[in-house]
Amino acid sequence: MARTDHYNDPNAPQATNIVVAVTAFVQDPEGRLLMIRRTDNDLYSIPGGAQDVGETIGHTLVREVKEETGYDVEPTDLIGVYSDPAHVIAYTDGEVRQEFSICFRARLVGGELRTSSESSEVHWVDRDALAALNIHPSIRLRIEHGYANLPTPYFAV
Repeated sequence: MARTDHYNDPNAPQATNIVVAVTAFVQDPEGRLLMIRRTDNDLYSIPGGAQDVGETIGHTLVREVKEETGYDVEPTDLIGVYSDPAHVIAYTDGEVRQEFSICFRARLVGGELRTSSESSEVHWVDRDALAALNIHPSIRLRIEHGYANLPTPYFAV
């Protein structure tokens, strides 16, 4: 199912719901960031996705990273909560979500790189190379906060 991300767009459709989601800021021993190229909007992103009923939020993070990248991770820290009502995501089935994503720092513990139906590419990306990638502003903000190692988690008031 394809999606269109609208950000500060006065012509964006009205959100109809909020879905709890996670994203993962994962670095390898060389400091490179785990990135995917999403199949639903062709943008580069850190891995993540929606929580399923019956899961803890930590399990959601572990499952989503494994599904999208092939890697096993362990959540270690909270980077922030991203719930900007100016960011809505419209899906081809008519659903329109307001952004609500909890971004975690996670530690690589195993697995092997692979793509999936949700990720056409999986890469370890040097920080200097991020500027050249087509990344949504909401994901760039999470990446910025991940590298900043903020003393407390980010959230908008």
